[in-house]
Amino acid sequence: MSDNHSDAPLLRTPLYDLHVSLGAKMVPFAGYEMPVQYPAGIIREHTHTRTQAGLFDVSHMGQVFLVGPDAAAALETLVPVDIIDLPQGMQRYALFTNETGGVMDDLMVANFGDRLFVVVNAACKAQDIAHMQKHLSGRCKVEVLDDRALLALQGPAAATVLSRLAPEVGKMVFMNSITVDLLGVPCYVSRSGYTGEDGYEISVPADKAEALARELLSHPEVAPIGLGARDSLRLEAGLCLYGHDLDVNTSPVESSLLWALSKPRRADGARAGGYPGADVILGHIANGVSRKRVGLRPNARVPVREGAEIVDADGRKVGIVTSGGFGPTLEAPVAMGYVETALAKVGTQLSAIVRGKPVPIEVASTPFVPQRYYRG
Repeated sequence: MSDNHSDAPLLRTPLYDLHVSLGAKMVPFAGYEMPVQYPAGIIREHTHTRTQAGLFDVSHMGQVFLVGPDAAAALETLVPVDIIDLPQGMQRYALFTNETGGVMDDLMVANFGDRLFVVVNAACKAQDIAHMQKHLSGRCKVEVLDDRALLALQGPAAATVLSRLAPEVGKMVFMNSITVDLLGVPCYVSRSGYTGEDGYEISVPADKAEALARELLSHPEVAPIGLGARDSLRLEAGLCLYGHDLDVNTSPVESSLLWALSKPRRADGARAGGYPGADVILGHIANGVSRKRVGLRPNARVPVREGAEIVDADGRKVGIVTSGGFGPTLEAPVAMGYVETALAKVGTQLSAIVRGKPVPIEVASTPFVPQRYYRG
């Protein structure tokens, strides 16, 4: 799980002491000491999130305010997404692209009226903040919120639990974002997450994070969940992990993220292009791509992991696995990867090379487990 690229001392989130007190196994991840699992173990944590509610510490992610009347138009110069027409109180998935049409990071953007609230991935945090400061600071204020923690409460019981602290969160629907008092502290809450389940992400002042986490964990439905189950949950949900399924050498079209490229920013849209790599990406939409991200179901009990080569019946290399593991809800291995577009059709039979031997795999639709976002 290590995403470290330097010998710098590891950082700790405001919940570090809580994780240790709960018996977490701590590992290096994106420059932080993070809980990979608790004594219950990854399978139980995964299942608990799918059936009740799991609490995740995602405080290692970056939180930024873009403040000013021009913030939305400014941000559109960096993302292929409609931000100008994002309604107040709503959040949207976005992508930072580079000049060659690759993905620098994926992120979430919420409209709080007088400001945009941006959440970026931990491993890309410094680069993303520098990118925004360089390109946006002439048009809006780029305010890094380094005094806040981020919690995710995920699972079918999440709304029940959080409503006990603030009844208004029960009225929110998927991708709503509001400011709400939890334990008397103003928090930024969105009804979203990265497990495929209903749930919330909660930005809370760092010095109040442990009290809020302990309060949530005191509810019988809630258990602490580590990075291990976070990974298996997002994989079953068919969601990309930056640095694995998305990277600077792969366009959003190749990544099967066409749904995220807003219509107003496409070739025939009101605000076509105008972001880094737009010509490449619009070309990919118009002309197609030679490879695509697909879901993969190994037809054996053997997990197929990141880096495994994908071959056709003749043994010719036709792709690579970018995420893979065991899906506890499916009770079967699952994976995602890139294959030649001609082979991207659901049902296509291929093989992955595991320890030198071919394992039969089948191209499958994602999500592997139905998404249960609350849409009202």
